[in-house]
Amino acid sequence: MNNFIFLQARMGSSRLAGKTLKLLNNKPLIAHVIERLRLIKNCEIVLLTSDTPKDDILEQWCRDNSVLCFRGSEDNVLQRYYLASLFYKADNILRATGDNPLIEPYFATRLLDKHIEFGVDYSSNKSEIGSNLPDGLGMEIFTFEALEISMRESTQEHHFEHVNEYILENRELFKIYKESNAGGFIDKSKIRLTVDTVEDFERVENVFNHKDFSIDISYDKLLEVI
Repeated sequence: MNNFIFLQARMGSSRLAGKTLKLLNNKPLIAHVIERLRLIKNCEIVLLTSDTPKDDILEQWCRDNSVLCFRGSEDNVLQRYYLASLFYKADNILRATGDNPLIEPYFATRLLDKHIEFGVDYSSNKSEIGSNLPDGLGMEIFTFEALEISMRESTQEHHFEHVNEYILENRELFKIYKESNAGGFIDKSKIRLTVDTVEDFERVENVFNHKDFSIDISYDKLLEVI
């Protein structure tokens, strides 16, 4: 079974331009994201970026750092995922984004195991489904078949802008697994660990600069650091 992490990233950002390659502890933000993602078992990582000239620098960074890169439409993200899935013959796709350097790899591994064990189309432990994880730590997984249905049946513009929109709006068509309370029984979704603004970046930077932080830090230890 071919399991791929598709890491969605681009240089354009209305609130924090160029954040993908912005230096965090002397390394680009995207490098930290990939280091965390490499802790997820039984997956291969591909960076998915747009085919616009401003993202040429990301493709070059991938070449220089031995990271697989796939380029596609900037606005039709669903198509970008679909074509990448065809190219790499992916069975299960774990969706990650370049603004989450503290993604929880151990929970993602567990989520993938459950996704395969239960034979579902879509799985998630993201904060918006009630996982109680801080914002920026969760992940979602979908099968190639679910992606193909989304590509074939989507009609609304937002379905193409976001990979999961068609699935979430048509839940009755899919087998869905939600890992509720993955982050414990206390809601921590208000803790913001994604990077969209300068304030977000500084918050994450403080975490990375903490004396007890390491790239393979456990969830419980990360909460202590926060």
